[in-house]
Amino acid sequence: MTDLPSSHFKPVRSGVTARRFALMASVVAGVGVAVYGFSPSADKADFFTSPAYAQVNADVSKVAQPIGFADIVERVKPSVISVKIRMKDRAVAGGDDSPFQPGSPMERFFRRFGGPDGMPPGMRGRRGPGLVTGQGSGFFISADGYAVTNNHVVDGAEKVEVTTDDGKTYTAKVIGADPRTDIALIKVEGGSGFPFAKLSDDKVRIGDWVLAVGNPFGLGGSVTAGIVSASGRDIGTGPYDDFIQIDAPVNKGNSGGPAFNMKGDVIGVNTAIYSPSGGSVGIAFSIPANTVKSVVAQLKDKGSVSRGWIGVQIQPVTSDIADSLGLKKAEGALVAEPQANSPAAKAGIQSGDVITTVNGDPVKDARELARTIGSLAPGTSIKLNILHKGKDKVVNLTLGTLPDTVEARADHYGDRGSSHDNDIPRLGLTVAPAGSVAGAGAEGVVVVDVDPKSPAADRGFREGDVILEVAGKSVSSSADIREAIKAARAEDKNSVLMRVRTGSTARFVAMPVAKG
Repeated sequence: MTDLPSSHFKPVRSGVTARRFALMASVVAGVGVAVYGFSPSADKADFFTSPAYAQVNADVSKVAQPIGFADIVERVKPSVISVKIRMKDRAVAGGDDSPFQPGSPMERFFRRFGGPDGMPPGMRGRRGPGLVTGQGSGFFISADGYAVTNNHVVDGAEKVEVTTDDGKTYTAKVIGADPRTDIALIKVEGGSGFPFAKLSDDKVRIGDWVLAVGNPFGLGGSVTAGIVSASGRDIGTGPYDDFIQIDAPVNKGNSGGPAFNMKGDVIGVNTAIYSPSGGSVGIAFSIPANTVKSVVAQLKDKGSVSRGWIGVQIQPVTSDIADSLGLKKAEGALVAEPQANSPAAKAGIQSGDVITTVNGDPVKDARELARTIGSLAPGTSIKLNILHKGKDKVVNLTLGTLPDTVEARADHYGDRGSSHDNDIPRLGLTVAPAGSVAGAGAEGVVVVDVDPKSPAADRGFREGDVILEVAGKSVSSSADIREAIKAARAEDKNSVLMRVRTGSTARFVAMPVAKG
């Protein structure tokens, strides 16, 4: 996938030692002796014509031979293409080798799991004066030359060329790309009747065989095999993560290539690898076919992707949070804060609400809610079931359009002053009224100190955080917090829910309130 460090080809050494050869020889000899011993004739036996050997040979011929992948590969490989791009040298223009925006989810992922400089497999190539060439993979989805690849393969490309399985080269143009899912649609200029692959309609099962076809290390069409190792993987690249994990070897240059099932249908687009070493370690991630279908349809229609948006900051419902809210299961998506003038805010959704279903379908967690809403078109009317202050509630709203960018700011608290409120030792917090701390606003209490060995530190509290609510009630002093904790203990709760703001982001934190 992302360009990886250069590697040397090493001869494959025989894994069979002399001792193993000796062992196998002894087994063969033993078989020979056994056959000789049971020869019906007392004369010297002819091993190759003896009845016993003939019977063994006939039995072996009846055994089903291992089924290879040659027939499937012969059928699907012509649909796979190599993608080569030419782009301006970003190091010359801006001093940054990464093709992603600094701090973006994909940039952070490849800084962590990609090559030494964070470049994704397939992107770092030879450099000329002011130019960088890169390579990846793709596959045709129609006979008229539409093809799918990764956004990070063609992002920023000034020129795109594709090479088909029969060695022909064509110029292509980028029809549209979606950075959030890392999918791009390209179109070959000139030519027709291209062999194309079908995106699978089947549900992927863990343990299914999978074939990865692509252009690893620029070698041209290559095939590797493995199985589906897991599904629904979240690798931290964005809110729509839902990757298929495969163990078929995927390397630099495989980005954008297809993963086929045994029907010859594409189950996913290979996009990332986990690679501490810089090469394949048997963990690769593919974008599911159903995601590819919905994204490609919009890219072909209008060159971009529009997603539904309700306008809430959400977080998972942990077991502690579920206990605090009186939920039987840690399911659903907890609303940390509705955004101003958003569809959610206009519909009356509030902080602390738990979204449990969308149009009657259960919401397993916050990530599933984001994917579900994002898969719907703006303007769609939906029905949400929410848990509001312990009671079920139905909310109807119309989806807005997900903004292209989300503005964020880091508040500066300045001098926190010296008029600290009392400590809350059981939690490991020292707080002060927000009004007494410059830049903290007027609501809540500001965390001015965190015991590094405390429950608060374990749950991510840090200086400058503002506690807005405890157990659903606004707080303005440490006394308010203590009172809320006391009430939770009286109700035999193990934890209490706090709404906390860090910078411009709000979240809920479940804090333990054990007695004693």
